[in-house]
Order: sequence, then C-alpha cells, then structure tokens
Amino acid sequence: MSRDEAASYTDLMPSGKARRFTYEMEANSVIVRPSGGQQLDGRGFHEISGLAWSGRGKIARVDISADAGRTWRDAELQGPVHSKALTRFRAPWVWSGEEVQLQSRATDETGYVQPTRDALIAIRGMTQGPDGFNHYHGIKPWKVDRDGRVTHV
Repeated sequence: MSRDEAASYTDLMPSGKARRFTYEMEANSVIVRPSGGQQLDGRGFHEISGLAWSGRGKIARVDISADAGRTWRDAELQGPVHSKALTRFRAPWVWSGEEVQLQSRATDETGYVQPTRDALIAIRGMTQGPDGFNHYHGIKPWKVDRDGRVTHV
C-alpha cells in the first residue's frame, strides 16, 4: 500500500476505526443548473438539470427537492443510462421568486440512496481529509436568493 492509498483512501470512522480502501463510489448527484455563481433571470419556468453516478452500477432514479428536502419529486433520466457512468437528469421547475433550497438525491440499481450531509456524518464522521471529507457523496444543496443569485448552502 502506497502513501497516497493509505492517506487518501482510508477514512477514520467516528468509532476511531479506519475504513480502508474506499475506492467504490456510492450513488451521487449534483445539480449543475442552477448552481453556485449562476443567476436566475427572474421568476417563472426554469429547468433543473444535473449529473448522477454510482460505482455500484446504474442510476435507477434521481429525486429533486425545491424546499430543502421536505418534499421530493422524480427527475427525468436522460438516456442512455449505463452502469458506472454519468447520467444526466432534468426536471421542470417554476420559481415563485421566493428564497428556496434546491437538492438532488440519487438512487442506484442496488437501492443505495444518496444520504443527507447529517446522515453521512453520523455514519462516517467528519475527520476525513483537510476539508472534512475526502469521499463526500452526500446531498449538495444550492440556495436561490430572492434576487435569483445561486450559492452553496
């Protein structure tokens, strides 16, 4: 085992034990439109779009939330959907002009569901890497301000 394998692919768990060789990517997704640094041009119809992937196989579904994860609805997966490959998704959205938090949540063909940040920290702790997570695959929220500015939550 090389230094990089030991340092970058081993995660210290909350119990103090090490989880070694975290090479397999778990179900993950990210909204790329709208996302950080972008600006919505006003209330009304917008399309939410992004990418999902899993090292366990195919993406089975992606859910979208426009209310900080309180409710979810299906996004459309854009084909082709291949095993262990990026999958595009999209969903129509009508923005009221109020502040909202957008999230995406991927599920792969094994049934694994992308966790919230809090759920991931409870399971894995937050001691991995200099930024807290070497292998972060939790839900990544975006805040849309009333002026349409999009920032990371």
